[in-house]
Amino acid sequence: MRNPVLIYFILANLVLFMLMGIDKKKARQKTWRIPERNLLLLGFFGGGLGGLLGMHHFRHKTKHLSFKVVFALGTILTGITSYILL
Repeated sequence: MRNPVLIYFILANLVLFMLMGIDKKKARQKTWRIPERNLLLLGFFGGGLGGLLGMHHFRHKTKHLSFKVVFALGTILTGITSYILL
């Protein structure tokens, strides 16, 4: 497992999944939040599946169409990139 692309995709998905949980906790505590722009960018550039799983697991940002679309597109982009490069 020394392929840097695969390692990047795995890490991006794990990080975004965790960030969704952290942001949900921060929302409940009414404290500083992770900017939506950061979540969306990471979701589009490799972390889409982690974002989708995080949305459903933590029930966070589920009413935001932009998150659903961007995370789905990110997942598709990751799949295509993985197919081409791996």
